Amino acid sequence: MSVDFGSELDEQVAIVTGASSGIGEATAKALAARGASVVVAARRETELQELQAQIEAEDGDALVVPTDITSDDDIDALVDATLDEYGRIDILVNNAGYMPLTHIGDADRETLQTTIDVNLRGLITLTHAVIPTMREQESGHVVNLSSVAGRFLIENGSHYNAAKAGVKIFGDSLRLDVAAEGIRVATIEPGSVATELLEDIPNEEIQQEIKQYTGSMRSLRPEDIARTITFVVSKPEHMDINEILVRPTDQVQP
Repeated sequence: MSVDFGSELDEQVAIVTGASSGIGEATAKALAARGASVVVAARRETELQELQAQIEAEDGDALVVPTDITSDDDIDALVDATLDEYGRIDILVNNAGYMPLTHIGDADRETLQTTIDVNLRGLITLTHAVIPTMREQESGHVVNLSSVAGRFLIENGSHYNAAKAGVKIFGDSLRLDVAAEGIRVATIEPGSVATELLEDIPNEEIQQEIKQYTGSMRSLRPEDIARTITFVVSKPEHMDINEILVRPTDQVQP
């Protein structure tokens, strides 16, 4: 089915991290479908190129910038490439995520560090790199993907809970600093979503338990979260939606 490109996000430029699959991929398509030029960032270049081809086949505009969100050099290159191509940044969707659920006593330190680097430090660093452009424009929208795990505790997730809770606090604090400069900040907290994220769980027993739990409900689809993000960033400039918790109807526990 053909997508009608061009609407309320015409002439806006969006960066979407974690765009090679799942929520990031769906969000890039949704933003492009509403007229935004989308810069798609992730480590897997082949998947990004396939996404770019899909967007451009529907007359959308996409730029591929392979990015490891844990690398400061990659983050700077992502921002530079976006400004070189488009000259502005209107929307930043900090979506890249990593969920290696395991008992803290069984986790190695590299896993703990990567959890923080992907979910929190990289998010903060990229936001830091983008904010000067948004301040100069006196406009912009930062959308941070936290999680239901950032609000409610889950077993075998102390490191992940901490990182996702940090995303929420960072967003709230960021808004205090930038709202007066015309920059809006939103935190999206998805519950169970059918994505590749469960494959990051290193403990096979825990992974199977989580898959059984998510299989017991009608999990959200990436497109559901993409629609939520698009709803947030398409509101008029005087309207700032700060936080949305979205879960499957069947999900009564975190």
